[in-house]
Amino acid sequence: GDFQEELVRAREEGKRGILLFFEMDDCPFCARMKETVLNQPAVQDYFREHFLIFSVDIEGDLEITDFQGQTTVQKEFAFRHNRVRATPVFLFYDLDGKVVARYTGATSSVEEFMWLGEYAAEGAYREMPFTRYKRMKRSQART
Repeated sequence: GDFQEELVRAREEGKRGILLFFEMDDCPFCARMKETVLNQPAVQDYFREHFLIFSVDIEGDLEITDFQGQTTVQKEFAFRHNRVRATPVFLFYDLDGKVVARYTGATSSVEEFMWLGEYAAEGAYREMPFTRYKRMKRSQART
C-alpha cells in the first residue's frame, strides 16, 4: 500500500517500473483479462521480470500512500489522481513514479498485452505512441 516504498524496492530489484492494474468487482473486461491474458505463464514471467505489479480497486477504501508520499484511499487515488473512470486501466510508472504508459480497456490478445509491456519496459514510449508501436510490431510479425 506504500507506492513510494515500492519504487525503492523496484529499483533495488532491477525492475523497469511499476504496473498498476485498476479494476473493480463485476467488471467483465477485467475478468476477461484475468481469464485469458493475465493468467498466461509467458505474460506472468515477462511482467514479473520487468515490473512490480499491483491491483487497485477503483471503489476501494483501503488506505495507500501514493508515489509522492501522500496518504489517500484507493478510490481517490484512482479517480482524482489518475483519472480512472472505467476499468480495466493499466498504468505503467517509471522508477521516479511518473506515468509512462496508459492503456484503458482489455487488450485484444495476449500478444497485444505483451507488446504493451515491451513498450513500457524498453522505453519505446519516449519515441512514439503505443498505437504506432503496435503497427510496427504487427508489420514485423508479418515479415
